Amino acid sequence: MKRRITILLAALLTSAMPTPVAAQVAPAALPTLGLQNWPLPDTLSPEGKAAAAAAAAQAMPDPLPPLPDIRAFIGAMQASMGAALQKRYEVRVEEATIAGVRVRIIYPKGVSALGKGPVLLNLHGGGFAIDSGSLTETIPIAARTGLPVVAVLYRLAPENPYPAALDDALAVYQALEKERGAKQIAVFGTSAGAVLSGQLVAKLASSGRPMPAALGFLSGSADLGVRGDSESWMPGPGFDWVAAYAGKTAMTDPILSPIRGDVSKFPPTLLLTSSRDFLLSPTAIFARALTEKGVDARLVVFDGLPHAFWAYMAAPESDQANELVARFLKDRLAGAK
Repeated sequence: MKRRITILLAALLTSAMPTPVAAQVAPAALPTLGLQNWPLPDTLSPEGKAAAAAAAAQAMPDPLPPLPDIRAFIGAMQASMGAALQKRYEVRVEEATIAGVRVRIIYPKGVSALGKGPVLLNLHGGGFAIDSGSLTETIPIAARTGLPVVAVLYRLAPENPYPAALDDALAVYQALEKERGAKQIAVFGTSAGAVLSGQLVAKLASSGRPMPAALGFLSGSADLGVRGDSESWMPGPGFDWVAAYAGKTAMTDPILSPIRGDVSKFPPTLLLTSSRDFLLSPTAIFARALTEKGVDARLVVFDGLPHAFWAYMAAPESDQANELVARFLKDRLAGAK
């Protein structure tokens, strides 16, 4: 049962707005080429191979449960998985409010307060509609960096379309910046959180604000107006996963889709994805766009694993991914001036 629930969480991480589905059904999807039947590469660890095979075999529920039920289910899973991670990594999680916005603060062992030193700002995944990562994405990073992580519990779609989530992220960022300066903040997010993290940096750049020390853009898209190649043939949501979030904002808006604007001011950025991630293409496209503008952009692609695997999959590859992210963010904070 636990294994089935974990796999379902993986599936929901790749989806966004579960309701109302009927209003958001995408054009007929192209065949996914039987990806669930493809042999997994021997480059994976045994644990990674088993988890990836289980995830590939799990179909999305049809019809999807009502959104409140999904939120409750994923909330329970975050609590359960988060408790296990807290025990493993010996961190402390605190519920708080910053700038009027609900947050979770994850304190690594030996750290008892935010203070005015370096801090990490996390924007969780979950398709803008659920919280699929404010614990599972953050606890390993806090422990591995030794730095506190502030996870923004931003307002969710469809009740709160763009720019509500961005406004919440910006409010928390500015409050943290006031205490310590931009160069002592690093921002990271997975999936929808990666999208939102890119939007936050684009918003700062457009306002002429100082850049954070680093950005962790972990399997996302910087252009919500187009679909990349990987989205056309790899399994993903069967409906438009950004429509409820974008609301009435044009997909070409340079903050909603940062690649449509000037990305030359972006901070050093680590982009993480995997070869069976339906957001492989948009993550790689954004890496190229940043590199073309002279940004220190580093793209890491794991082999054979599904979307956002590090946020829910118990495998050595998840530890490796989290270690890469933690080292990148901590090193950039240490070297920032």
